[in-house]
Amino acid sequence: MKKEGIIVTITNMDELQQSLQRIYGYREFRQGQHQVIQQVLEHKNTLAIMPTGGGKSLCYQLPAIHMKGVTLVISPLISLMKDQVDALEALGIHGSYVNSTLHPEEVTHRLNAVARGEVDLLYVAPERLGDARLMKALKTAGLAFVAVDEAHCLSQWGHDFRPSYKEIPQWLEAFAPKPSVLALTATATPAVAEELQQSFHIPKEQTVHTGFARDNLTFRVMKGVDKSAYIQQYALQRKDDSGIVYTSTRREAEAIYKGLSNKGIPAGVYHGGLHEEERRAAQEAFLYDECLVMVATNAFGMGINKSNVRYVIHASMPGSMEAYYQEAGRAGRDGEAAECVLLFSAQDLRTQRFFIEQSEASDDRIEAMYGMLNDMTGYCHTDGCLVQWTLAYFGQTCPDACGRCSNCTREGEFVDRTEEAQKVLSCVIRMRESYGKTIVAQVLTGSKNQKIRQYKLHTLPTYGLLKGTAAKKVQDFIEFLLAEQYLRLTMGEYPRVKVTQKGSEVLRSERTVQQFVEQQHPVAQNDELFDTLRSCRKRLAQEEGLPPFMIFSDKTLRDMSEKRPATLEDMLNVSGIGQLKLEKYGKEFLEALQHE
Repeated sequence: MKKEGIIVTITNMDELQQSLQRIYGYREFRQGQHQVIQQVLEHKNTLAIMPTGGGKSLCYQLPAIHMKGVTLVISPLISLMKDQVDALEALGIHGSYVNSTLHPEEVTHRLNAVARGEVDLLYVAPERLGDARLMKALKTAGLAFVAVDEAHCLSQWGHDFRPSYKEIPQWLEAFAPKPSVLALTATATPAVAEELQQSFHIPKEQTVHTGFARDNLTFRVMKGVDKSAYIQQYALQRKDDSGIVYTSTRREAEAIYKGLSNKGIPAGVYHGGLHEEERRAAQEAFLYDECLVMVATNAFGMGINKSNVRYVIHASMPGSMEAYYQEAGRAGRDGEAAECVLLFSAQDLRTQRFFIEQSEASDDRIEAMYGMLNDMTGYCHTDGCLVQWTLAYFGQTCPDACGRCSNCTREGEFVDRTEEAQKVLSCVIRMRESYGKTIVAQVLTGSKNQKIRQYKLHTLPTYGLLKGTAAKKVQDFIEFLLAEQYLRLTMGEYPRVKVTQKGSEVLRSERTVQQFVEQQHPVAQNDELFDTLRSCRKRLAQEEGLPPFMIFSDKTLRDMSEKRPATLEDMLNVSGIGQLKLEKYGKEFLEALQHE
């Protein structure tokens, strides 16, 4: 028999702590784990929202080995069930799975073992729940509780909706006696979390949300780079590190894989066009560090439980923030520093739109997919801290910039773009908010496109307001206004641009629009001194956890290097230095100037 019928209660949590150390080798629970496990042991329906690498699996594994009966784990990741069970067996935990990869006789054998009480955890896909033999085995063994992994798959407003997940609540209601449920996800917006609470009858006070922040991860968005060359160079520079490169298509995956291999980089490839054995061999080679870089289609996702992934590169933009953050989150699961890089190009947007257009999903689901794509595009174009933007998307407040992402560490200065923004916003209003981004840009630049004349848009007073500016630059500025929520897009196949409340305030001159402009060509004069001042700024920024430009802008440093103030009083003549910043940073920069 698998256990002696021990039922852990709140009064013997010491025994649970001992199991944590004895089986897993951990002295302390991670944030949220203790509360989740305690609620599971008390048979309370629970929703656990924890980031990738937050230790969700332990929340059902540890109670399972102490509770009577078998714990049912519902998971969509059929290809990974064997790996998950192998990992349990390595810990001395009796796990098993039944799915479509097994011969019917083997399924019968495993379900018989469940009925005999020889299994602690049983993994199944949601499609398997209708199997009468499964129901019989679970009732014979007794069902401890049900863990629903990747629970966001239940919501059509989530990024990975699976209709079969919709049947789980009904199945739970029909099972007698009705088991408690633990729903787990790494990516749930407030709307998705609310749907999960309602579907599984989970009170808000029984939801454990540890936050989405991953302080060991650094995020970067790169635009306009040669993706293949960038990835090869990046992998060569980190030739001893494990990394994952996600792509949107099989063709792209194969091309990047071949490019890495030709450079002598030990790489593997994983996508749906390969035979199952080829995928498994590639996956195992990566897990065992036989290949260091795995190139995979993000449509399939790998559910990799490898802790030492030091970087994740998205060779193209995914279709949603949920998908991106889940995939990027596979970096640094061990808590050590790791980097997440997204290489964005306009083609990425066209590819994702094509995927949506080819979808056979319901109208509501397609509308949701377009909405998620708009949000993902906003992330790629935002001017603000990438971490703040991400956490806000998931409904989490983050008052301070991360100080590490590509937006926080860039060098340059903010430029007032209020007047141009007013022209764009005014044009959208004049066009009755009935057109998309491309048409708006064409009207503003005075395009003679036939469609412009057909719709008589050339007669608008805003026609040609930005004449002389390249349409591409105007479109990029519109993307910026969308990302910063001065504009918004309607959902659907043909999204229209509309002005938000924030945008209306700009039109009424109640709000200004500031856009960060990176310095592309540093001035030649006083380069050495400028670099010294920049190093001083970087050190202070790191000490205070601020983006460098919040200490002083490049413009201020250049003016300082030209004027070379000798006293604190002289520093007040430098552009951008007032009394407060003088008192805070003056002595540090004066020392830097005097050492030159």
